[in-house]
Amino acid sequence: MSIEQREKLKLIRDSERLNTKQLAELLGINYHTWHGYESGKSKMPMEAGMKLFKHPRFRKYRDWFMFDEIDTEAGQIAPALAHIGQELTKSSQSEKKTG
Repeated sequence: MSIEQREKLKLIRDSERLNTKQLAELLGINYHTWHGYESGKSKMPMEAGMKLFKHPRFRKYRDWFMFDEIDTEAGQIAPALAHIGQELTKSSQSEKKTG
């Protein structure tokens, strides 16, 4: 189940505890332009995506954003607030429920 682009952008921003203005300023993107991406009024072009994922703070979300995949060993994760479900409900080490 894939999450819409606008929702993923908001999840990334929320996970980094930034407001829309802070994120736009951090990336050098106009606030109203970025707000349009998050509200779904416009799709984020490749140039804006490159600004987002070239920034060291956001590289870790690249695979999740583009492919709905994570690779924790390679440093690729989903935002902490993403609601993509859990693959495992038991810890492999203790066999206790994890969620």
